[in-house]
Amino acid sequence: MEQEEEKSVRTWSNESYRHPRSSSTRRYLVSALVGVVILYALFFVRLPYFIFMPGTAEEIKPMVTIPKSQGAEQGTLMLTTVRVADANLMSYLVGLVHPYEEIEPKTSVLQKGESEQEYSQRQEYVMLTSQASAIQAAYKEAKVPYHIEHEGVMVLQTVAGMSGEKSLKPGDVLLKADAKDIKVSQDLLDALKGKKAGDTVAISFKRNKVEQQTTLTLGTLPQQAGETGTPRAGIGVVPADMQSVKAESADQQVEIKAGEIGGPSAGLMFSLEIYNQLIPDDITKGYRIAGTGTIETDGTVGPIGGIQHKIIAADREKADIFFAPKNRTYPDGTKINNYDDAVKRAQQIKTKMKVVEIGTMEEAIKYLADLPPKSEQTTK
Repeated sequence: MEQEEEKSVRTWSNESYRHPRSSSTRRYLVSALVGVVILYALFFVRLPYFIFMPGTAEEIKPMVTIPKSQGAEQGTLMLTTVRVADANLMSYLVGLVHPYEEIEPKTSVLQKGESEQEYSQRQEYVMLTSQASAIQAAYKEAKVPYHIEHEGVMVLQTVAGMSGEKSLKPGDVLLKADAKDIKVSQDLLDALKGKKAGDTVAISFKRNKVEQQTTLTLGTLPQQAGETGTPRAGIGVVPADMQSVKAESADQQVEIKAGEIGGPSAGLMFSLEIYNQLIPDDITKGYRIAGTGTIETDGTVGPIGGIQHKIIAADREKADIFFAPKNRTYPDGTKINNYDDAVKRAQQIKTKMKVVEIGTMEEAIKYLADLPPKSEQTTK
């Protein structure tokens, strides 16, 4: 009888009783799973936005090498950057309330049909062309003889569905089409002239310094806005000319290594650094000088984006002076008020840094020439 009672107790315990710890564990696991899902959504789900924020202010001298560089710099010339980050839900929410961050749809930043990889490649290319313009502007200002050498055609973008998309990547440098050397974009057009969709062309190109070959079948290129006539045949790439600036004297040859910094906005500051290394006098006079602005080969300074972020970056590095491009109004009525925007942000952060409006490289040099050395200004 005792054994039967014991058995009935065990049976009731196994089939009907649920220990409180079992329910607690289940709730804990569910809560943990929900937490993981929320964290994943907050930090790992990418949104179709970029977050723009202050980047860095970096000394340019270590980036620029000239064999016969002139005297040492007492001060510092700095380029400034904007940090661009992919938005997740958390950074998007922070960006909505942060006073010094901006949210932009990716569609307003990327060109039509452009991937993010192609955007990065375009930024790298415009940085290279900006450096070439800065070298020419500095050579002209310092009266250094030079010449231009064409070095092939870079692929900036490929057209979806065309043969170029399958074999070429943004950043590839085209060298030959059939037996014809490609030095400029027109050489590629000339090599394809007379060919029609379905014909083939042998392309030699360089990728990561390694030369490769491929055979591409021409297709019908999509017509551009306003383009009329018979559609052209092509391989489906957006080309961009590569060129280098060569000083007549090897002692004055400029080499720039800017790392992963992209875009054209460091042109002015590169030109000032190069010029400073080419002449015997030091234009910095002991000041910490930051700035931004595109540069043309004749020294004209052009507007840029994100100057309000660059002001903060320069202030963080204790810059004394910030060169900002002049306000500009274009024929179509578009206004870019770089100087006004820079002054407004400088006032907001209460910086002691002086914002100076610059229209040409020559104006920047003259402004610095009129300054007393910083050591003298400090002792007054």
